Amino acid sequence: MMLIRPIRSSDLDDLYAMASSAGSGLTTLPADTERLAARIELSERSFAQKVPIERGNYMFALEDTEAERMVGVSAIEAQIGIDTVWYNYRVSQCVNSSREIGVHTINHTLYLTNDLTGSSEVCSLLLDKNYRTIEGPRRGTNGRLLSKCRFLFMREFPNLFSDKVIAEMRGYSNAQGQSPFWDALGRKFFHMEFTQADYLSGSGNKSFVAELMPKYPIYLAFLPQSARDVVGRVHDNTRPALEMLKREGFNHNGLVDIFDAGPIMESFVRNVRAVRESAMRQALISKHPPEEDDSGRYYLVSNCGMAHFRCVLVAAAAVKFDTVALSDEEASSLEVSMGDPLRVIPMRYTEN
Repeated sequence: MMLIRPIRSSDLDDLYAMASSAGSGLTTLPADTERLAARIELSERSFAQKVPIERGNYMFALEDTEAERMVGVSAIEAQIGIDTVWYNYRVSQCVNSSREIGVHTINHTLYLTNDLTGSSEVCSLLLDKNYRTIEGPRRGTNGRLLSKCRFLFMREFPNLFSDKVIAEMRGYSNAQGQSPFWDALGRKFFHMEFTQADYLSGSGNKSFVAELMPKYPIYLAFLPQSARDVVGRVHDNTRPALEMLKREGFNHNGLVDIFDAGPIMESFVRNVRAVRESAMRQALISKHPPEEDDSGRYYLVSNCGMAHFRCVLVAAAAVKFDTVALSDEEASSLEVSMGDPLRVIPMRYTEN
């Protein structure tokens, strides 16, 4: 069984192994044992409600209960830009016109902004490569479970988060980890490799951004075509996550990452589809719950706990008007008893 639960310190080795294989560009999960351990500790304190609300950082582990190991992770940061300044580029238009010579031009520009300060962020989604391509009815379920479980948690505890939620998508880089956007712009001001700047930023050392980034608008026309082509483009491995966010109602807000120009997606929390359409049911523990079929139809089912938040997939047939029929194993994994409240949402929407 695949189970979502809060991350814990014993998951550090599994998290480090996944982070080491992720390559460059995943700023929030560096292959650094000390920093990953600090992230896990902050998450544990957040779930225990031992940090100020605005500094909460909630990490969710996907556990293969049979293998007894963590195989995926995702997270929510309660408010960004509180402890360290949050920078992005806003892609804008500069219009120039001369009636006298009959010229009307539109040039795209990049403005350095802090517009997202205070927003909540869904981040750090990473799945073990061996769990990405499973075949059969459960194809694609692990990534969706990791992504959507966060919205069930946000719906359950809206007081912990801002009205707006964003997702900073990993920008395009080639197989060697080189970013065309960075090579054309960032390198000129930072005189370091993309991976080094990304690492420093992810470590919280962002003062160098304000000190070294150009303070005036950047005209995209001044950059080579290779750099212009990747503004707002995601890394190939990030495309499935991008499509899932679009189906949830996220839109590109015109902001991009300052290092690799990956797009920033945003939505009001209340408009996220999994938040808006999730429903409450009661646990019905059954000796003969409906079995999976070949339709690939599942529901995410979560308990209503904070420190003991749990989420699993169940066959769609198990979800009725007011109950969810659970096996003993599913009920045990969710840590619920007969009649306990559950929150549910379809894994795939009807148009998916």
